[in-house]
Formats: sequence, C-alpha cells, structure tokens
Amino acid sequence: MQEIPTRVLVDALVRADDTVDCGELYAVAGRLGMSDQQVRLTIKRLTADGRFVQEGRGRRAVLRSTSTARRSFEPDVEHLTLMYSQDAGLAPWDGLWHLVGFAVPERDRLARASLREALLRLGGAPVQAGLYVSPHPWERDVRREAGALELLDHLTFLTTRDLRTGYVDHPLNLARHWWPLKEVAEGYERLADLATDRLAQLAEGGLGETELLTVAIELAAAFTEATEPDPLLPPELLPPSWPGVHARDLVARCWSLLLADRQPGEPMLFSAYAGVVALITSTPD
Repeated sequence: MQEIPTRVLVDALVRADDTVDCGELYAVAGRLGMSDQQVRLTIKRLTADGRFVQEGRGRRAVLRSTSTARRSFEPDVEHLTLMYSQDAGLAPWDGLWHLVGFAVPERDRLARASLREALLRLGGAPVQAGLYVSPHPWERDVRREAGALELLDHLTFLTTRDLRTGYVDHPLNLARHWWPLKEVAEGYERLADLATDRLAQLAEGGLGETELLTVAIELAAAFTEATEPDPLLPPELLPPSWPGVHARDLVARCWSLLLADRQPGEPMLFSAYAGVVALITSTPD
C-alpha cells in the first residue's frame, strides 16, 4: 500500500468549491490504514495553522480551504509536457549541455544553499563546486530562481557540445556519473508495480466511490514520488528500456479508467489528471 501523509490526503480531497467532506476523508483514510485519531489530529493542526476552517463536527464536518496555493498533487503542466513528449520521441536532444557557474560570497551562504537546492529541483547536477549542468535549456528558470534570491549578478551561463569529467566524455556515461539514475529507476519500478495492480482492479470493475478515490490518491502520490526526483533527461542520455516510460504509460491507462465515469463534485485531483490524460492522448505515437 502506498504510504501517504494525512496532510497530503486532506489536500488531495479538496473539491472545486475549496471544501473537503470529512465523511469522505475518514472513509478514504481508513482504507489507507490511517486511524481516526490520526485524522482528527491532522485536522486540528491544519485548522490551527489557518489552512482550513472547520464547519461542523466529526464525520459530518466540512473543511473549507483558505489557501489558493498549488496543491501538492496538482501536476506541473510544463513538466508533464516535456515528460510525455520525450516518451513519444518528440523532443530529441540537440547534444548541447547547459552549464551554470556561480561564486557567491560567504555572507550570502543561506541564499547560496537555496540556489543549489533550486538547481537540483530544476533537474541540474553538480559537476564540481559552484558548477551545475543540464541537458535542457534551463536558463530562463535559473534566472528566475537566482533573481528571487538576489544572486543573478553572481551567475555565469555557458553552453557546449564538448564536455568531459576526468576520462569520461561519452554523454551516456556522463549522465550516469552525474545523476542518480539507479535511484530514479527504482522509484519508477515501484510506481509500475502499484499501477499494474491498480490497473487490474480498475479493469475488473465493481469498485465503490471510496475505493475509486483511494486508488486515485494512491496513484497520484506514487506518481509524484517517482517523478519529482526525475531530472527528465532526454532518452539519448538514458539506459535502454528506461522504466519511467513504462510506469508513466501504466499510470495514464489507470487514469483513463478512473475518469471514464466521472462524478459531479469530485475532488480537483480528477480534473488535474484529466488534463494529464488529455495531454497523453493528444501526443502522437
């Protein structure tokens, strides 16, 4: 069973009117192995933090969201577009490496640490101290992150087709050297295992509303967990039979079945993944 934090579960059940039905919340939480006490404590913390307002008591209560921030399960459309375009062979690599170098004074070490985190989040890899690389044209995003940290003056951008580290110069070997591809692949293998099992359940049919919600949330959580650390390297830089392609296809097939009988008032999670399925089905093979 996919392990999901209770806070994340609450986030996943927010509907278009910014409410969470607590009866639904307790029912899905129970299927995921969470106790009622766990749910009550989470609701108490979320309301104390000001993220939700509770109306009513117990399972008949309604939580009303006070936040307009992007939900933890809401897919990043730009990220997904690149992901599935690469899977379909529509985004070939041009062989160009994009590098960012920086030398930030010690007095700005906290901002420097935040910049490093941002570069990793954007799919970059450290080549050596103060030098990061990506196969993607990430300059716009890096400038945005560095500008927010007031570090743009400390950055240098360059591109090259001739890159080596030590004796390693083949792009496949460089990618294996710089990015944790083994760990990313293992994450996709776990996602594929879950999606294979849930696809069989969905294909068999007969699942109730609570069961369908549970499957949807498990899939969304596992998809997020597998894709967030993925730098989305072009296929030219990945080992043959990269498990990410198969896992993402299985998830898309699961969501096609989940969305086949959509109900009014369902959580926004369903609308978000409807966009994912639309993106995939509009991408030619």
